[in-house]
Amino acid sequence: MKREFRYVGEFLYWSYASLAMAHAAVSQNADKYERVHYIIRTRLYNGLRSGSMRIGPLADDERLKLIIPQACSYCGSHHHLAVDHLIPLKLGGEDRGDNLVWACRTCNSSKGASDVLEWLLGKGVFPPVLLLRRYLKIAIDYCLCNEIINYLITEVPPLPFSLHAIPHDYPSPRELCLWIIPLR
Repeated sequence: MKREFRYVGEFLYWSYASLAMAHAAVSQNADKYERVHYIIRTRLYNGLRSGSMRIGPLADDERLKLIIPQACSYCGSHHHLAVDHLIPLKLGGEDRGDNLVWACRTCNSSKGASDVLEWLLGKGVFPPVLLLRRYLKIAIDYCLCNEIINYLITEVPPLPFSLHAIPHDYPSPRELCLWIIPLR
C-alpha cells in the first residue's frame, strides 16, 4: 500500500524514519525487515511529527567524515578526490562543511550541478544509507529553518533539493550498503 503525504514534513519525516529502520537492519546484517525495524520507523515518525523527537545532529555525520577512509562518496574510488557539494550551489545548496562530500573527478564531472539523488537514480543506484542520511538531514533542516515543513506538498516553493527523488520506500537490507566502501 502506497502511503500518501499531504505535508512536506510528513513526507520528509517518513523518509527519515524509514532510513532509520533501514540503517538498523543493515547494521544488524538482517536479510529482511523485522518487526523491531518497523517499530523503530513508527516510533521515530510519530516522535518527529509530534515534536517529541528530533533528527540526529549533522555533527554526527561530520564526525564520520573524520574516521571514514577518504573515498569518493559515489563510487568508492580513492583517486583524484575533490570536495563536492551534495546539494549543488547552483540549486541553492550552501557552501558549508555539512554539504561537502568527497567525490572523484569522474563522478564530480558526471554529477555536475545535478541533485545527487536524481543523478544516482538516473544511474539505477540507490544511495548509501549514510549519504542519504546526510542529504535528508540537510533537507529537513532547510525546511525547518525556512518554515516549509508544514507546507502542503502541492504548494511547496522551489527547493534546493529534489523532494520527488527522496525515497520513502526502501529496498531490502541486503540490497543496501551503509557506505560506499565497507566500514570496519
